[in-house]
Amino acid sequence: MISRKGYRPTNSVPGPEDVTRVKLDNGIVVLVRPNFNSPSVVVTGGLNVGSLQDKDETLGLSDFVASALMRGNQTKDFNQVYDKLESAGASLGFSGGTHTTGFNGKSLVEDIELLLGLLKESLFTPTFPEDQIEKLRALVLTGLAMRSQSTGEQAAMAFDNIVYHGHPYSRPDEGYPETVREFTKESMTNFHADHYGPKGMRIAIVGGIDPDEAVDIVKSFFGDWQNPSQKEVPQLPPWQPLGESKSVRKEILGKSQSDLIVGTAGPKRSSPDFLPAALGNSILGQFGMMGRVGEIVREQAGLAYYANSSLSSSIGPGPWSVSAGVNPKNEDQAVELIKKELTRFGSELVDEEELEDNQANFIGRTPLSLESNIGVAASLLHIEKHQLGLDYYIRYPERIRAITREDILIAAQKYLDPEKMVTAIAGPPLQE
Repeated sequence: MISRKGYRPTNSVPGPEDVTRVKLDNGIVVLVRPNFNSPSVVVTGGLNVGSLQDKDETLGLSDFVASALMRGNQTKDFNQVYDKLESAGASLGFSGGTHTTGFNGKSLVEDIELLLGLLKESLFTPTFPEDQIEKLRALVLTGLAMRSQSTGEQAAMAFDNIVYHGHPYSRPDEGYPETVREFTKESMTNFHADHYGPKGMRIAIVGGIDPDEAVDIVKSFFGDWQNPSQKEVPQLPPWQPLGESKSVRKEILGKSQSDLIVGTAGPKRSSPDFLPAALGNSILGQFGMMGRVGEIVREQAGLAYYANSSLSSSIGPGPWSVSAGVNPKNEDQAVELIKKELTRFGSELVDEEELEDNQANFIGRTPLSLESNIGVAASLLHIEKHQLGLDYYIRYPERIRAITREDILIAAQKYLDPEKMVTAIAGPPLQE
């Protein structure tokens, strides 16, 4: 039986007073925040395994292995794994990424040992059955075929190919049809043996469980995990900024809409520039009706079905870009307006009212994102991955209020150089 005594959250957001952080002897970091108002528990985490470990000729293997972990192990086949989960009303799944293979699970508190047991079997002893490999391969190839016909995804891939030329971020995590077709049980088994292990693993548990007891349970399942052959994560190479603006257009037959992306690489998540850039990005193309970009390109000019900006955070410099869906005949005009707005954004201070409205939005929405166990668990993993400190969310409002109009302008000028922008468009062939 799981004890319901012990710590209780003392703040609406997680912090050092109510988050337990323990590093096991084998390197696994365990983060726990109790919520005794909940009868359930969320178990989520990640390992330092991703497409960075894929060679060009095996691109997509990391993602494929992650998707295959629950398709059979040394003690249970595919059906038995999911029967166990279904009988307890629990869930568990894995996902691949550039830097991380993630897992997400949920169960009633009394079933946490069942959940962790299935997680352990999936991570430690997957068998990659041949029949399941082929079923998974068919699903992945279908997804890649759909990707090839998506104007949005093709524009994003073309954008990454130019912005991150020669860098791992230029490659799609899922790989290509020609690489996926070559994956074998042997290659999957070897990849698992080389890269799966406790070093760099993070696991967050949030719900109606005592932190000390949660740590003990994790230790009982994972504390003895060792893999002397686990390879070090490859060093992420530095990103090389563009020397000039570049453009590319991909034609896809049978489409009526074009998707376009204009932008470049932004700050790393760990950079001091990130929060000013994030606040600025909200003003540029997120707040209200998609910010300034949405107002200019969509509302006033009527040139786009949607228009917004995005800033991705990562270990390395994620993209900072503006995206829009347009009628093909409006591509040039939409790009011109977007570039004009980006130039203005990098040459003028934002309005005081814009800054205050967006600061209030950032501060106000944070507690909402932390209302659920899933939201808290994801946030704990985020601050651990990027070494932001357990007091990150306690200090967050103060840090947001401290951002000035000048800070946003400096970030915009540093990263959004109008003379070094990439424009990527995917759409139907243009009519002469």
